Amino acid sequence: MTVETPEDPRNANDQAAPAARSPLLDRPGAVEAVGVDAGVAAHYGDPHREQRLLAEGLACVDLSHRGVVTVTGPDRLSWLHSLTSQHLTGLPPHRSTETLILTPKGHIEHALHVVDDGETTWLGTEPGAAPQVVAWLDSMRFMLRVEVADRTVDYATVGEPVRAESVPGEPIAWVDPWPGPVGDTATYGPEEDHPGSDRPWREVLVPRSELEEFVGDRPLAGTWAAEALRVLAWRPRAGVDTDHRTIAHEVDWLRTAVHLHKGCYRGQETIARVHNLGRPPRRLVFLHLDGSGHVLPEEGADLTLAEGGRALGRVTSVARHYEDGPIALAVIKRNTDPAAVLASGSISAAQTLVVQP
Repeated sequence: MTVETPEDPRNANDQAAPAARSPLLDRPGAVEAVGVDAGVAAHYGDPHREQRLLAEGLACVDLSHRGVVTVTGPDRLSWLHSLTSQHLTGLPPHRSTETLILTPKGHIEHALHVVDDGETTWLGTEPGAAPQVVAWLDSMRFMLRVEVADRTVDYATVGEPVRAESVPGEPIAWVDPWPGPVGDTATYGPEEDHPGSDRPWREVLVPRSELEEFVGDRPLAGTWAAEALRVLAWRPRAGVDTDHRTIAHEVDWLRTAVHLHKGCYRGQETIARVHNLGRPPRRLVFLHLDGSGHVLPEEGADLTLAEGGRALGRVTSVARHYEDGPIALAVIKRNTDPAAVLASGSISAAQTLVVQP
């Protein structure tokens, strides 16, 4: 049984503090990102080339603005299991998974990248979210043998196009399980031929003082390149593709982050009710955008039918892919016609189903 706290009407990541400036921004051509990814490079002068190098497995991405939280103590995994959406009891060392912290009403508050090294559970968070995660976890400790710490100032995250767990003696790494499915769960999109299957990805945690040495002379890709590959893989991101009303079903996040029969945790009632009895009120879609005008919609911009009318949803992530051109993710009303051509202002958008209506 968990203690419910009042639901904050703001998205958790809207409260994130700016990240410290990465030393890799001193590399030639580096242009700093803005918004949630401030503090690291958006690109190093040639975003499309960086995408190609990343897709070929040759580049790495500075994600040192991401948060890092550790949980130690003998009760750490069973405790996190009781609080969050994924089955974590008995998680083997160096086996990656992900879990969600939900509000009492089942809305996504934080997404945690989880890997345990046998003594410590490492949690990766969105930029600026680590203090909030630590504060909430500390409030739920009670008499259990656990210690929670924000280690963001000590550890930097580096993204690599690799699907391999770390081994003892290497820096701890979280391997993205997307698109799964993982464990006893459900999918709201395709299980076969999912575009996410073509995106190997892991996040390596290195001591911040060793960041430049770890990267070495490898080619660097910016967040624009990483985000383009993420969008093409239909991979949702907390605080970007979610808002204060998002439930996991709407963005097909049950497939890797939710265990359907693990017992009680905060927000479980909504997960079970919508899965068993209802349909999510909104759904994630992938968009091919009309790029003929060389202008893309802003993230958060309204989506309507191409012929006009009231808003059906909003654009959440926008990218330029080196092969597919302008692409986006959006969240729209579930009953929107799957064949309808959508638009954001003057920019038309053809939708591809991610979550089935």
